[in-house]
Amino acid sequence: MTAAGDPLGSGLVASLARPGGNVTGMSLMVPDLGAKRLELLKEVLPRLSRVAVLWNADNPYSVLVFKETQAGGRTLGIEVRSLEVRGPDDFDSAFEAAGGLRPDALITVEDPLTGDHRTRIAEFTARQQLPSLHGIREFVAAGGLISYGPSIVDLFRRAAYYVDKILRGAKPADLPVQQPTKFEMVINLKTAKALSLELPASVLARADEL
Repeated sequence: MTAAGDPLGSGLVASLARPGGNVTGMSLMVPDLGAKRLELLKEVLPRLSRVAVLWNADNPYSVLVFKETQAGGRTLGIEVRSLEVRGPDDFDSAFEAAGGLRPDALITVEDPLTGDHRTRIAEFTARQQLPSLHGIREFVAAGGLISYGPSIVDLFRRAAYYVDKILRGAKPADLPVQQPTKFEMVINLKTAKALSLELPASVLARADEL
């Protein structure tokens, strides 16, 4: 695995420390990711009180991230509302529901479904003048405001190290599933300008790419 969402919840491995079968590699999972994203949005939008989360309800990884975001919202005093999708035909109804919720920002949980429709998501947030935060940089390249999450490039590099070990005789069952150690934040300044949003210097200074 190069960047699996939730290999444990998906039943691919018996445990992260001892996979136990013929599968191992890199996972996207990291504790408190949802809360950290809310904290970042709070820095950008100090008056943040309501966030809508767009997520694939059929993906165990997305379920975990959404629950963590809910927990973070309770701690930070931010209302977290759910926008569930399960297939390509669900986005229009999710966007319509978001209009009724009137959130201060949108968070998208990264997974193959939302990733495939990142341009639609970016176009929606642009129409709604809605600040957005996403899990991977591809959403920002499509027009989203900010991405914060594990570095996919770093996970692929580390996965190559595991491939080498397995080709040299190591058993996948003996190689722990590794979690992200490198995170990146990317900001789309053009989108910030279109939103008439002045980003704090402290946030800009921490960005890996502008």
